[in-house]
Amino acid sequence: MAQSLAFTMGSLLADIARRFPEHDALVYPDRGLRLTYREFDALTDRVAKGLLRMGIQKGDHVAIWATNVPQWVILQFATAKIGSVLVTVNTNYKSAELEYVLNQSDAKALFLGEGFKDTDYVETLYTVVPELKGTAAGALESAKLPFLKHAVFLGEGTPDGMLAYNELENMGRDISDDELDAVKNSLDRFEVINMQYTSGTTGFPKGVMLTHDNIINNGFQIGECMKFTENDRLCIPVPFFHCFGCVLAVMACVTHGTAMVPVETFNPEQVLKTIEAEKCTAVHGVPTMFIAELEHPNFRNYDLSTLRTGIMAGSPCPIEVMKRVIRDMNANEITIAYGQTESSPVITQTRTDDPIELRVATVGRALPNVEVKIVDIETGESLPPGKQGELCTRGYHVMKGYYKMPEETARAIDDENWLHTGDLAVMDENGYCKITGRIKNMIIRGGENIYPREIEEFLYTHPKISDVQVYGVPDRKYGEQVMAAVKIKDNVECSEDEIRDFCRGRIANYKIPTYVKFVDEYPMTASGKIQKFKLREMAIKELQLEDLESASTG
Repeated sequence: MAQSLAFTMGSLLADIARRFPEHDALVYPDRGLRLTYREFDALTDRVAKGLLRMGIQKGDHVAIWATNVPQWVILQFATAKIGSVLVTVNTNYKSAELEYVLNQSDAKALFLGEGFKDTDYVETLYTVVPELKGTAAGALESAKLPFLKHAVFLGEGTPDGMLAYNELENMGRDISDDELDAVKNSLDRFEVINMQYTSGTTGFPKGVMLTHDNIINNGFQIGECMKFTENDRLCIPVPFFHCFGCVLAVMACVTHGTAMVPVETFNPEQVLKTIEAEKCTAVHGVPTMFIAELEHPNFRNYDLSTLRTGIMAGSPCPIEVMKRVIRDMNANEITIAYGQTESSPVITQTRTDDPIELRVATVGRALPNVEVKIVDIETGESLPPGKQGELCTRGYHVMKGYYKMPEETARAIDDENWLHTGDLAVMDENGYCKITGRIKNMIIRGGENIYPREIEEFLYTHPKISDVQVYGVPDRKYGEQVMAAVKIKDNVECSEDEIRDFCRGRIANYKIPTYVKFVDEYPMTASGKIQKFKLREMAIKELQLEDLESASTG
């Protein structure tokens, strides 16, 4: 057995702060913020006390809706130190999605930033919970969201009905260290402290419950694959609300005493500037981010000579991009990782010394202490090397389950504790895996996982739509785009723009169909099942995307 860490989040941070007290923990050059691990540990203690004073207790659910601001990573540890569960909210969400997550998660508090792109978070929250205006902070009573009591604003000023985050740090001043320690000592590393929402082909988003042990050990092994030490510095442009941000980045760093250098919202030049200014040795990103950085007109003006490693993940990596990242960005030890939220999230990863062929043609081999097998989709029998089947995984990294969804959990994790990923894969005799398809028809657009069923359920609420099928089609920039094949009710007229306008402001922009096709019927199997792969094939032909389809690595 490879090394395993037996910590809670609080005891892990205390251990790292003891070992590397004066090493940088969290750095925001633009904000002039630079916290050592000693300071970061102390600050998260103060915020944890503030949460206790606010009435947040072990087991309570605390949602966060913000870009990569400092408070995000501070709250990741402060909530865990008191055993409350951090519910991460996608920064792209609109009102309907926010309401669903707050309701389904039983969130007691929401920490929210100012907004992202075209969404004003404060106004959106007021739309969802109009009672908040005119209510004293912490006294919210909402019929729609009965659990929600607190809204805490992370920006400047204090909107009506909310508490300012800055007040939180001082609120717990009268709570002693002994009091906080008593709470910390009551925690178990196998308790849930993180909940992330992932959609499914069978319905609405599901809350994936992850424990201290899940994300600490997954983060540790991810960092080991990159050979992280306390001397590394990771530039983090990927969002914290994804496992990519809060585990592959934050937990990989903290388990090794590595410095975290976040970029608040992705901007290719800001990433280049940050790497140079902070002498970063590693950078994470989805392929589209790396492409944007490489193709930025000022790319050659930046000194990236300190770069060594990082992770490219989220969607298949084109070989030419990988070669350019190694050659032009100096990241000759860049790695590829594969997994899903339900597995904390990384299942397989390439290693720094793997040849480039393996780093592009595969998603690596299983992390230490992780089991992987490929099974026949029909029989469930294990398959030999070279045969395609469903990738299943078992180990410490598998989630506790989906929140309040026991049937969905039972469908995902079998009686022998194997997590069924829904991904088609082939494994070679050395354990290296290649992902060849998706049983679930999931769409991956620029690193965002999009589940057709969720968009279909939403579009079914359009008064003119009688049926709709959503699927992905190849795209040069994002890997895939969303397409909807729509059947209109009899004797009505509808345009593509009408469908898209219906979506705007109600579902995240990246989920809005780029292509809308009106159809009279769908290709069906003999047993009456709609064949989405045929809809996709027809669309590829009509849109003349054959060259992109043949270039895809799956």
